[in-house]
Amino acid sequence: MSSIGTRVAGAYLRATARRRMTTPERARARMIAEQASPAPPARLRRRHRITEGECGGFGVYTVDPRGRAPHCSVIYLHGGAYIGEITAHHWRFVARLAERGARVIVPIYGLAPRWTHRDAYPFLDGVLDRHTADMPGPWTLMGDSAGGGLALGWAQTLRDRGADVRQPDRLVLLSPWLDLTIANPEVAGIDDPWLVRDGLLEVGRAWAGGDDPTDPRLSPLFGELAGLPGIDLHAGTRDLSYPDCVLLRDRAAAAGVPVGLTVVDGGLHVTPLLPVREGRTAAAQIAGQVCAHPAARQS
Repeated sequence: MSSIGTRVAGAYLRATARRRMTTPERARARMIAEQASPAPPARLRRRHRITEGECGGFGVYTVDPRGRAPHCSVIYLHGGAYIGEITAHHWRFVARLAERGARVIVPIYGLAPRWTHRDAYPFLDGVLDRHTADMPGPWTLMGDSAGGGLALGWAQTLRDRGADVRQPDRLVLLSPWLDLTIANPEVAGIDDPWLVRDGLLEVGRAWAGGDDPTDPRLSPLFGELAGLPGIDLHAGTRDLSYPDCVLLRDRAAAAGVPVGLTVVDGGLHVTPLLPVREGRTAAAQIAGQVCAHPAARQS
């Protein structure tokens, strides 16, 4: 059973965030709403060394542990349904990774409806090309929600580039949005207090920008999985992404990809980012695993 904190968080999200995505009209209104600044909060700046850069007109932040050299690297793609900017919840998670010795590179990709996936992929390629030489140890490609779907889609394109690019050593996907069409019939049985299919379909169309939403760059669940690095999946049973995480686990295993799925019973969408007991436990475990990669221990 989930903790009291998770149940309270679910009730709060149902009464607040969910309402903004219950209809296509509300989703469109949210898309054009003013965004908060993506800049890291002052507390994070005091605790870690932060470098702000730019690539192709978009921002890139690099977060390093203060007072010591990082021994592993993470490129972190934030969630927000492709229409929401990075939040304090994301930055807290980034801080936890840095505390464990990771250099965390956070690309601030453009959001729908102004930008689409056609802008995101070249931007991410540019970020990797620019930072490859400065990424110590093994590197993990990580993302949550929409950022998790983007991470998996990008990993598929990186694999196809082969030796021309430095491949990630591992993928960590937190409640990834794997299918823009949300076609899995098992989704209907999920009591997600936060996410609503009708609103997500609307913002998904904006992110697709007229392209086929089942294209693997948009819905990487339908892409080729063989040849990817190991995948760590995280989801909750009250999480709209959970059924597709199960599908991805099964398809990845069938393709010979090492894959693990951690499920929080009663857990919500992106549980590791939430300020609840299950979230803090999951975040600590993920940070420990990423920064305790065998290659990292040898560096």
